[in-house]
Amino acid sequence: MKCTKLGRANVTVSRICLGTMFFGGWTEEKEAFRIMDRALDMGINFFDTANIYGGTEGPGQTESIVGRWLAADKSRRDRIVLATKVFWSLVGSQDVPNEENGISAYKVRRHVEDSLRRLQTDRIDLYQVHHIDRRITPEEYWNTFARLEDQGKVLYEGASNFPGWGLVKFNVAAKQHGRLGIVSEQSQYNLLNRAPELEVVPACLDQGIGLIPYMPLGGGLLAGKKPKSEDQRSTHVAREYGVDPESKRFTDYSKLCTDLGESEAIVSIAWVPRNPTVSSAIVGIRRLEHLDGPERAAELESSDEVMQRLDDHYDINTGRALQKRTSPEAYAWQDRRAALRASQA
Repeated sequence: MKCTKLGRANVTVSRICLGTMFFGGWTEEKEAFRIMDRALDMGINFFDTANIYGGTEGPGQTESIVGRWLAADKSRRDRIVLATKVFWSLVGSQDVPNEENGISAYKVRRHVEDSLRRLQTDRIDLYQVHHIDRRITPEEYWNTFARLEDQGKVLYEGASNFPGWGLVKFNVAAKQHGRLGIVSEQSQYNLLNRAPELEVVPACLDQGIGLIPYMPLGGGLLAGKKPKSEDQRSTHVAREYGVDPESKRFTDYSKLCTDLGESEAIVSIAWVPRNPTVSSAIVGIRRLEHLDGPERAAELESSDEVMQRLDDHYDINTGRALQKRTSPEAYAWQDRRAALRASQA
């Protein structure tokens, strides 16, 4: 498995990051353990989770599964770079002060302790803010994470679903305080949604931030499968992208992949790290056999001609339907409309 540095941080991560979002609701614990075992054997040393993950089992369940896997073999902890996130309310629709979506010194102090307990570890290697919070001041933001870093509970700080201006704003504040600042940004980025190239990618390049794209397969649309009427998630993704899975675009893409002798999924994942800003591509795994493709994708070296054909096929305007409907929250995936309403409150 190929590895690289995470942005300007001098920590090494695999070019494929294991996404654990499905653990706990869609993927039972035994299967999740097998997936993590296989990923580690493959050389994947970068594991990503979040305190909100848990599917039908509820928030925190995914972290707990990862924690029990780590506890079963103590040697595993120092072999992985462990990332989790904080931002979303974990109490659902309940109106609880200081538990609404967002971050604060008050809220993060408690949430980081809960994540450490569930993960059964003494530190979080990469602690990511799951969405930008427009209400928090740069001073409170960095005092919060500086305290955690000084205590050794957090090693590096990352972002997720941030706009370019947000990354720059909080990094400038970090430098003023003599801090490393944000070293990574998770954005939804794939051949169908290239909107991050408009401002997020340039900001990452300027600030030395490693991009960690999620959904490199576009919710499965770039894996060669067609949404079924009963598959609510895939049909929802198709609507969000404003695409017709039966269109000639997908037929031509499948033909291009056939000419290369590779599956659609492998080509889609392999395209993402070709962007020089990308440190690692997050691949969410539901079943053990889904790990077969990412290993090949990390090794695939496609010619500049092939990459240009892909760029022409899915150009920068791809994903603009999603962007127009949700701007200025186009860079985010979850709860964009709710975040927009909060920003206007």
